[in-house]
Amino acid sequence: MFRFKNYLKRAAALLGAAALLVSSPIQTFAALSSTGSVVSSVDTSSTTWPSAPDVSAGSCILIDADTGSILYEKNAYEKCYPASTTKILTGLLTIENCSMSDIVTFSKEAVESVNITEDANLGTKEGEQYTVEQALYGMLLYSANEIAYGLAEHVAGDLESFVDMMNAKASEVGALNTHFANASGLFDQNHYTTAYDMAMIARACYNNATFVSIDSTYTTYTIPATNKTDTARTFKHRHKMLYGREYYYEYCKGGKTGFTDESQYTLVTFAEKDGMRLICVTFQEPDDASRFVDTKALFEWGFENFTKTTTSSSNISSLLTNDTIYTSDVFTSRALNYNLTASFITIPNSGSSSDVTVAIDDNYDLTNDNGDLTVHLKYLFGENVVGTTTLTISSNDSTNTSLLPYLEESDSSSNYTAKKCLRINLWILLGVIAFAIILAFVIKNYNSNSRRRRRHASKRKLRF
Repeated sequence: MFRFKNYLKRAAALLGAAALLVSSPIQTFAALSSTGSVVSSVDTSSTTWPSAPDVSAGSCILIDADTGSILYEKNAYEKCYPASTTKILTGLLTIENCSMSDIVTFSKEAVESVNITEDANLGTKEGEQYTVEQALYGMLLYSANEIAYGLAEHVAGDLESFVDMMNAKASEVGALNTHFANASGLFDQNHYTTAYDMAMIARACYNNATFVSIDSTYTTYTIPATNKTDTARTFKHRHKMLYGREYYYEYCKGGKTGFTDESQYTLVTFAEKDGMRLICVTFQEPDDASRFVDTKALFEWGFENFTKTTTSSSNISSLLTNDTIYTSDVFTSRALNYNLTASFITIPNSGSSSDVTVAIDDNYDLTNDNGDLTVHLKYLFGENVVGTTTLTISSNDSTNTSLLPYLEESDSSSNYTAKKCLRINLWILLGVIAFAIILAFVIKNYNSNSRRRRRHASKRKLRF
């Protein structure tokens, strides 16, 4: 009986641990498949997505800058030439690696990298000097190509090294099919991206306060006389949706234009209204006007039809698992910590957070350099991505050099399947425990009554 009581105590302790696992996002690896299948059993058959306006762009996308929600996309994963929209990444890398007061001295290679009569430029001379801040204004507002080349050399020492930085940064922020060959966006067959990738790059730029401060400038900017030029250079932003321009849109916060014969007209634009920040990328536009008209139409549609809402940790947990618990070596032999970063999703006004499901992002990382596992997750409303998050699991066990053995690689690609775990229905487990407790109570009462009857019988024998 003593051993049975100990068993019950141990079972109760295990049940408590199991309950913690049920509420913990650690289960993601056991609950998600390598194909990115939906975890929760939400019925999404009734979810509807607002109808978007028709656009002229051959490729475009509209996303929420905060949640990563893709509100609209048209051929957004097809390879395109970005033209001068490239310069937003050149600007971001410069801001991240330089002081605004640094002096940039322009080389002969930088000055001769442009066709003075055809390419956008400020007529910078060999040996001429600007501050980094002045150069950024010249590049982001006026789109001066020689300044992009000069900044690349200033940041990395040479253009080739800077291009390597560009490609690494693009991949870091989520680009899937991008390869840059220069810092300005001048046409090169090996210089390409997609609307989706450019939106991911723009999202990183939009989250940098210095970048936004420069890129949102709607007034004129002046670079004063320099060591090589006696006259000042005054110019303004080429983006025509800023204040005082032909296609003015009051919620526009900046962006970048682009054009080459091969790329056609391109545009990246940032907008903000009532706490919602959107990014629109339009590629392969047939003319200058269409890119601004399309962008404004998509912004108005996005702001009118979507709402940003919060997701609590309990919401996230319930999405990751409903009524199952998992037991395996990964939970029993390692002291694990987890970190799940998520706070917002963007859904149609007619929808509800209860309609949202979770899946592994097709472009997710699985790393084990320090024994850590990192997975990118996406929140889905029907088939639409309405938010993203990152789940990281790490082990406190100093002897553990890798948690990778707990996942089995399914093929030579970057897809992984979860290690098989024993799956137990929580309610069945609770029923078994309750039955065992009741049985123990009955047995205890029966034994106690039996002892009392024996003692009473023994006293009667003594009395007679």
